[in-house]
Amino acid sequence: MLIRQARNFSKAYAAPLSSSLKTLFPSPADVVPGVAADVADVTGADDLVYTEPPVSSTVKPAIEPSLLQPGVVIYDGVCHLCHGGVKWVIRADKYRKIKFCCLQSQAAEPYLRLCGLDREDVLRRFLFVEGPGLYHQASTAALKVLSHLPLPYSALSSLLIIPRPLRDAVYDYIAKQRYHWFGKSEDCLVLKDKKLLERFIDRDEMLGRS
Repeated sequence: MLIRQARNFSKAYAAPLSSSLKTLFPSPADVVPGVAADVADVTGADDLVYTEPPVSSTVKPAIEPSLLQPGVVIYDGVCHLCHGGVKWVIRADKYRKIKFCCLQSQAAEPYLRLCGLDREDVLRRFLFVEGPGLYHQASTAALKVLSHLPLPYSALSSLLIIPRPLRDAVYDYIAKQRYHWFGKSEDCLVLKDKKLLERFIDRDEMLGRS
């Protein structure tokens, strides 16, 4: 009796069950190339689970590299004494290590922000950005610039052994008198010496003003 009932059950439900299985799991021969399966035919959209890929704790987000250049002198571009010093450094710097930027140009702004200075600070004491997180002003800046020049000029950087207050006292006195002694221009003096602009990071801005 039990065997007969099992046979009757198999005949009644085997064909629908086989048809359902083919619908859910078609054989390779039943799949039409180039036609994607419809997700809605398999399950409801609410049943799908989307997960974000795991983030490794050892991978740090990329940091946009800074465009600020090292070895940049920010100076008062309208000062005749300052401009004369820049011309002298350019002649002595045969390996072209030092670059320049007029304080009066917009290109100086990111360097000032980096060092936490304003334009008045640099008008009093010029700025030398030697590298990331390393900048100098006044007499130390001048001697650090000399240290990047070839011999015999780099030997003058040994004057750093003199206490800074003494060096800066001389620097500040000359800086206060520079306009009176050497004069001041209405615009950046490098505009009159355009051949020097190849050493200036604000070259394009200066050319646009000429």
